[in-house]
Amino acid sequence: MKKKIRVVLAKPGLDGHDRGAKVIANALRDAGMEVIYLGLRQTPEMIVNAAIQEDADVISLSILSGAHMTIFPKVLELLKKNEMNDVLVVGGGVIPEEDMDELKKMGVAELFGPGTPTTETVNYIEKWFKDSPRNA
Repeated sequence: MKKKIRVVLAKPGLDGHDRGAKVIANALRDAGMEVIYLGLRQTPEMIVNAAIQEDADVISLSILSGAHMTIFPKVLELLKKNEMNDVLVVGGGVIPEEDMDELKKMGVAELFGPGTPTTETVNYIEKWFKDSPRNA
C-alpha cells in the first residue's frame, strides 16, 4: 500500500478568512492526501507542534494578513530547531512577488498566489513527495 502524503494546513496569524485554505484542503484530499486542517489563528508553534505530532510530510500555510515575512521564517526556524529539515513548506495567499522571492531564499519551497489552479499545488506536492527521501 502506497503511503499517503500527510499535510498540515493552517491559517496562521489574525486572518479571519479561510475559504481558500478550505478549497486547497479539499483539493489535496481529493488527490488522496491526508490533510490535517488546523483552522484559523494558528501560531507558528502550534503549526510545528502539529506537524511533529502528525508526522507531517508537508506544511501548507495560507496567509492574507500581510504577516508572511514574520510567520514563514518563524515556522522555518522552529522546523530547523526540531530537526525537521525534510518537511516541505509551501504556502499561498496575497504575497508580493519580491517577498515570495525572499521567502524562497529562506527555505519556503513554493508559494501560490490567488487564482492558482489547485491542480498546480497538488502536482507540486506530489512531485516533491515522489522525489523525496521521506518516501524511500
